[in-house]
Order: sequence, then structure tokens, then C-alpha cells
Amino acid sequence: MQTNHLHPALIIDLKKIEENTRLLTNACKPHGITVAAVTKVFCGIPQVAQAMIAGGAEMLADSRISNLKKLKDLGVPRMLLRLPMPGRAHEVVEHADISLNSELTTLAALSAAAEALGTVHKVIIMTDLGDLREGVWHEELIPFMRQAVQFPGIRIIGIGTNLTCYGGVIPDETNLGRLIQLAHEIEHQFGIHCEIISGGNSSSLHLVFQNRIPKGINNLRLGESIVLGLETAYGERIPGTHRDCFTLALEVIELKNKPSAPVGNIGMDAFGQKPVFTDKGIRLRGILAAGRQDLNLGGIIPRDPALTIIGGSSDHLIIDFTESPNTYQVGSIVHFDLTYGGLLAAATSPYITKYLV
Repeated sequence: MQTNHLHPALIIDLKKIEENTRLLTNACKPHGITVAAVTKVFCGIPQVAQAMIAGGAEMLADSRISNLKKLKDLGVPRMLLRLPMPGRAHEVVEHADISLNSELTTLAALSAAAEALGTVHKVIIMTDLGDLREGVWHEELIPFMRQAVQFPGIRIIGIGTNLTCYGGVIPDETNLGRLIQLAHEIEHQFGIHCEIISGGNSSSLHLVFQNRIPKGINNLRLGESIVLGLETAYGERIPGTHRDCFTLALEVIELKNKPSAPVGNIGMDAFGQKPVFTDKGIRLRGILAAGRQDLNLGGIIPRDPALTIIGGSSDHLIIDFTESPNTYQVGSIVHFDLTYGGLLAAATSPYITKYLV
């Protein structure tokens, strides 16, 4: 690992991103499933997206128009994941090739924007199969479609669903089978060819690896499985993937033996909480140059398993170094893995310098 970086740093291994993407696209291909690689967690950095394309992703997907703008010249379709805001319909049509939708008001705005721009905007209608996040409730999808097909500036190219993200509902043969059934009903009643039947996200991968994914699902939107090597239904590591595509590197700015419990009357900390401490005697405590304004402190994991995160303030991360057999000093660099939430915060933070390797 290079050490001539400005810290705090987020170091991104493009080769490992490409290899993770290739493993997953190769697993999906025999089932007739294409991959829309989700770029939002790293804020749409084009070079990282290019690594995903090199690994076989046929589409890029993001929740923010500002990120899609960065991805415009990469030669693959761009999908807007978050339901569009009607007030930004013009931008959606201009910068997204496909958007996910569930509201007639928004479809009307997209249709008008597309007509004004002299184009036709592609749309996937999202249906809620029980997870209770976005989507037309599955029992109401056919009546919804009767109105949705009337808008001249849009072309409905398929349907999709989102599972696990909010309600924790696990994708299975029953709910994804229902999605396929709805697609067939739409094709029959409205003469629409569902080019895309998008069966969810990384939480659907366990069905792929167990050869249980229902035939007809032909697209998955994969993010966490690519960037962290995890499926998200059960949080299991995907064999053969890299867990360390992203490395957080922080510098030690103080290292001293100190009591493990504060001395004096305890009031509130800087965030309005009254902390509780366990007295473990004198410990080797270090301060690293990052805090809550920089990171999600609950989403970082020291690669040295003997290090313990004690806590942090706005600007400082406090670590117990006592049990580590490794030698640290002021100026040493400590490396961390990240959870999805930890990566999201670190990639978004303007205070974390990003390096591509």
C-alpha cells in the first residue's frame, strides 16, 4: 500500500473493482441477466465506473443526476435509480437514458420534457412486492399501466422491484415470480415488450448462486456486491470477491498512555450525550486525524484486529492500541475496511482525499 498520500485518504483499487464486477457478471450471464452497476456509493467517479464496464457491466445506475452527468461519455446506458423529482424532469431526460418511476404526475412531467427536447425517454415502472419502499403496489399495477401507457414522450421498457433495502424482505421465487407474472400480464394487455425485468439488487444474488433465480428476471442492479464483495440478503461474503477494493487510511497524530476513564465529574459530550466508561486502567491510546465530520465512525473496521475503536469527536478518532503486537508511532498510517455506510460517508466527504490505484 502506498504511503505518500495526503491523509485522511480513501484508496480505490480499480483492478479489484473490475475483477469483482467480472465475477458477478459471469455468474449472472448464464441466467440471461445483465448487470446495472450502481455507482452512487462512490459518487460516480468515472474511472471506477469504467472499471465496472471493463468487468462486464452493461449499464450504470445512480440515484443522483449530478453523478450521472459525470458518466455521460462512458458508452453505456445510464439509469436513474431514485424516483425522479417532477421539478427536475428536464434534467432527468437530458442526463438519464432510463429512469425508475411509480407516479403518474412524474411520468407526465417526463413526457412533456422529452417532447420539448425532441426525444423519447425510457422508463421502468417500479412495483412494490412487499418491501414498502418505492413502487406501485403490485395489486394496483395493471390499472396504473392503463394510464401510464398514454404519455407520448415516454416509452415503458419494463418493470422492476426493490427488495431488502427498507423492509428487509428477502427476494425469493414467490415474489420475483410475481414480478415475472406481472410483466407477462402487461405484455398481453398493453402490447408492451418488457425488455427489462429488473429483479432487485445485490440481495437477489443468493438466488443466482443457488440456481434459484426465476427464469425471466433479466436484470439486477448491483452495488454493494461489487464494491465490497457482499450479498445483501444475509450479509454473506461472496466467494472469490475482493473485500478490500476500498481502503481508508488515517494518520496517528497522538499516541500516549492514559487512563481509560476520564478524571472528574462527567457531563455531556460535544454531541449532547452523557458518555459511560469502563475503567480498564492505563491504556495506550492514540488519536487519528479524522472524526465524525469526516466519517461514519460506526462504519469503519481496523485491519489490525487488535485495535479497538473507543470513540470520536468532530475531528478526532480515538483508538486503543494496547493489545496490538505491531509498532505504531505518531505519523503511522492505520488502515481500515469499510461497511457500505462507512464507504458512502467516506466517498461523499470532501475532507477525505480519493486516490485511484
